[in-house]
Parts: sequence; C-alpha cells; structure tokens
Amino acid sequence: MPHTDSILHGRYAVVSCHVERPLDDEVWRRFSALQERRPGRFAIAALMRPPAADENEERWLERAREAQERGPFGLHTHWTAPDHARPTGGDPAALVREQGRWLRSVGLDAGFFCGGGWYLDEAVAEAVAELGYTDCTATAFRPDYLEPDAAHVQLDEPAWLRLSSGSRLLELPTTHTVGMLARGLLGPFRRPVVHAYFHDTDLLDRRRSTALRFGLRFLGLKRTPLDLAELQRGLRPAKTMSFANSRA
Repeated sequence: MPHTDSILHGRYAVVSCHVERPLDDEVWRRFSALQERRPGRFAIAALMRPPAADENEERWLERAREAQERGPFGLHTHWTAPDHARPTGGDPAALVREQGRWLRSVGLDAGFFCGGGWYLDEAVAEAVAELGYTDCTATAFRPDYLEPDAAHVQLDEPAWLRLSSGSRLLELPTTHTVGMLARGLLGPFRRPVVHAYFHDTDLLDRRRSTALRFGLRFLGLKRTPLDLAELQRGLRPAKTMSFANSRA
C-alpha cells in the first residue's frame, strides 16, 4: 500500500470514468470491454449516474454490479436530467443523500462521488462525507464552460477538506482529461498524483477513444498504476484546508 511520502513524490496514477449512459447498449459494450482490458494496467473506476424515473432500473442494476466486480464503484449525480448535470433548483445535497441510500439499499458498495458538471458546494460535501464517500469532484483545471461564479473546487493534489460541521472529506481531485493525457505524451506528468478521467461516451468517438487507450498505456509506463480504492486506503494527505478556501 502506498505511503504518504512516496505518493507526494508523484509516482502513482488512477483512472475513473463518468458513466453517464449505462443503458445505451453500444456505449456499455465499449466501456465494459475497456474495463476488462485494463489499458496501462489500470482498474478503471466506474462513477455511475443512477437511473432516471423513466429508465430501466433492473438493467441498470445488472450493469452496475458488473462494473463493481471489475473495479472501484462510485456515484455520479446528475441533478437536473440525464443530459443536464449541474443543478437548476431543488436541494442538491438531499438528492445525493437519496441516491447514496438507494445504492446501499440495493447492495451496491459505492466508495466515491463525483458531482455532475463538477458541481460541489459545502452542503453537498457534507452529504458526501456523511455517506462515507471519498470525493473526486475537485479538478486541477477549470472547465471552460463554467461561469466565473459557478460552484467548483480546484485543487492540484489530494487533501482533506475541513467542513463547517467539523467533518473531514478526503478529496482525490481529477487532474487530467483525455486531451491532457494525450498532451502528456510530449512531456512529464507534474502532478503529485495523476487522476485521469473520461466519459463513457468518449468511447463512441474513434479519435478520442484511440487517444485514451494510448494515453493510459503511456501513463502506466510513467507512473505506478493504482485504482481509486487503493489510493483511498493508502493515502493520508498532510494537507488540510477549509472548504471555503478550496473554492476556485
């Protein structure tokens, strides 16, 4: 299991997928095949969007259990609609609690959370901590589509987030997109821990799918591959910061 000092020297990498169309047969086929193949020797974590009211829950559960057998499993909340990730109303934290409790009720052992559209406010962070999840919503980059005042957390390296309630939330920020992985072929990976992510729908695009496979193979040569659960268990960041100070 990795120790804090060696991780902070930047020798490890993990990979996750935002599984947003798990009921699309072709998307699922491609994602399942990639999880089985483990490019770069990475066990890809499946951060899955729960089924909407009009989606086939039985088939979703079958596929979620398959994904959980192949690698780490987590919750990826879309607050507004399957194709609209960030919240437009309601109580975002309440939905996270509802979805987390539902996952437990059906026997799924989620250990991670990533807010859709990279949305994370402190109330949501409290809900994630209550559920016992590790968060992956913070990013080392700022997504271009976010408004200047949009709720978002930006961190370069893993840290503990100290919440107003007194709780702490382990944050394993996402550091690399598919494009950033591809550009990494031309230079060194400088982050202490590389956490690369992609969307399941990226696998429908030949160029992005090819860039992802080659990027992960190269990353596996540059860093020691771990999965999110190994990093979660073995990492104890020295850095602790208040949630308010983590906002980008």
